[in-house]
Amino acid sequence: MSAPFLFERDGATAILTFNRPERRNAMCPETVCRFADALDEIASDDAIRVAILTGAGDKAFCSGGDLALTLPLLSGDRAPQTEFDHRFLDDPRINDRIAARGTAMNKPIIAAVNGPCMAGGMEVLLSTDIRLAVPSAVFALPEAARGVIPFAGALARLPRQIPYTAAMEIMLANVPMDADTALRHGLINRIVAPEDLMTSARELADRIASHAPVSVQQIKATVQAAMGRPLEDGFALEDAAKVRVMATEDAREGPRAFMEKRAPQYKGQ
Repeated sequence: MSAPFLFERDGATAILTFNRPERRNAMCPETVCRFADALDEIASDDAIRVAILTGAGDKAFCSGGDLALTLPLLSGDRAPQTEFDHRFLDDPRINDRIAARGTAMNKPIIAAVNGPCMAGGMEVLLSTDIRLAVPSAVFALPEAARGVIPFAGALARLPRQIPYTAAMEIMLANVPMDADTALRHGLINRIVAPEDLMTSARELADRIASHAPVSVQQIKATVQAAMGRPLEDGFALEDAAKVRVMATEDAREGPRAFMEKRAPQYKGQ
């Protein structure tokens, strides 16, 4: 039996896949635990420079938490039965990790949205950095209609990423957003034909992986830390990042390679 979440390496790129197509890639406790473990490994492995997150099959990217397995655990309507159930309940860091709440992911993540992206799946999406989606993708946060609320970052993130009124329509009225509207509001970067989705994501990943790792990671960290802060605070964070980057060998290698008309050989140091 295949695992409900897959972690594969392809050169400097990690491929992460929600792998329950028969359940529209809904997240069970094992999915969440394996996802969190994969993110920890990616963050600590210098050989991995970028990750792609997608869903198996063509029916959904991720439909959120499994309403039969995951949500009942949280509400107390189902007793834990497996080791993953117990870990899911006993380690509060697990849920925060997959949505990057209070624990930053230092590597860029590209979302390849191959279908509907809903509830917890959309909250995970909001923690990614670059997003490609197929024309049939829809984005929704139906939690209020199910008697719960989004609790993996959407309440804080969504109104910062799209207009306030659009965010509130999704969350309060449970009105799904189609791919065209998501593109117009800047929720996704572009719409890609299904047959080109992973190729396009890989092209972006390869581009990022070819750049200096410390530069890439400091750009992501600084942008995220500066968001919502006064400009002067952002400038201070930028200055600190500059000091770290300019002290690396890669900062010398990049200009040198450009002047010598050759591809740079970045080492991440």
